[in-house]
Amino acid sequence: MKVKLTEKKEVFNFCKPYIIAEIGANHNGDMDLAKKLIVAAKEAGSDCVKFQSWTKDSIFSRKKYEDNFFLNDDYRNRTDYTLEEIVDKYSLSEEKLLELKAFADKIGIDCISTPFSKKEADFLVDMMQAPFIKVASMDLNNYPFLEYLAKKGKPMVISTGLSEFYEIDKAIKTIEKAGNNQIVILHCVSTYPPRDEDVHLNNIKTLMNIYPEYPIGFSDHTIGIAIPLAAVALGACVIEKHFTLDKNMEGWDHKVSATPDELKAIVENANRIYKAMGSYRIVVTETPERIVEFRRSIVLRRDMKKGEIITYDDIDYKRPGNGLAPELTDFVVGHKVNKDLKYDHILKKEDII
Repeated sequence: MKVKLTEKKEVFNFCKPYIIAEIGANHNGDMDLAKKLIVAAKEAGSDCVKFQSWTKDSIFSRKKYEDNFFLNDDYRNRTDYTLEEIVDKYSLSEEKLLELKAFADKIGIDCISTPFSKKEADFLVDMMQAPFIKVASMDLNNYPFLEYLAKKGKPMVISTGLSEFYEIDKAIKTIEKAGNNQIVILHCVSTYPPRDEDVHLNNIKTLMNIYPEYPIGFSDHTIGIAIPLAAVALGACVIEKHFTLDKNMEGWDHKVSATPDELKAIVENANRIYKAMGSYRIVVTETPERIVEFRRSIVLRRDMKKGEIITYDDIDYKRPGNGLAPELTDFVVGHKVNKDLKYDHILKKEDII
């Protein structure tokens, strides 16, 4: 992920949509699976893989574990382990994260991990040398944490799920006040998965209008590839999509995740859409020769003798466009032909007096 200095602020410089394959906890605590996911994300063409840095002590309070609420809310309704056990199982140690970062570096794909505590943020920046910091939706109103992250001086990608506009704006102002104006804002709906009517992709345009100095992207939790591609068409320059090798695998987010084939389709089509969006300036891309072949000229509808006056009934319009253009009709009508001309003759300037 590159950064450049603009006239206003430092922002991300994306030459194409930047695709983040959100592995999250879809490694299920298995390092071999984690590496297979990294390879598959790279082969699909994504720019970055993202994990999540948390331990059972940094994400939930004791009350949450005592309630064991996650299991009651989980689509599998598991009863053979507790929330605390699965959180512990699916967490990645610092040693494992460094191993995964080294593996990703070796095959040439960016690797980051969302921090959920100051200690994890320190490790992310100082040890993993992450190119940017990703802020989860759950922490957008955690303003002390945002300030701490902002002072790291790294670009920050923030998800806006769960938040009303005033919370988003306060988060951005908190980061700016801390001296960091390298911000990418991701529209996000934190339902897994949301209904199509709840996605509100037009919020991407809203964020663009309110924060024209910052790139806007989309963190996606929908099923399939249509919605993230629509986001690209609206101008999203970052797409974050959960990623798995198998939607039916045991674990938290597999069912809302893209498969390798889906991720590849997102990458390829996002790049096509980005190229096709092109410029806001109306330009002609066809060659002059093609323009001539497709356009029409003024032609005669009958044989005409030298000296006859051309009327509207005497002319028609046919391809190619290498004669007098239809827009010159009023100029042509009323003039005499200066030679005998046949039916379907393409009129030229030298044919009339």
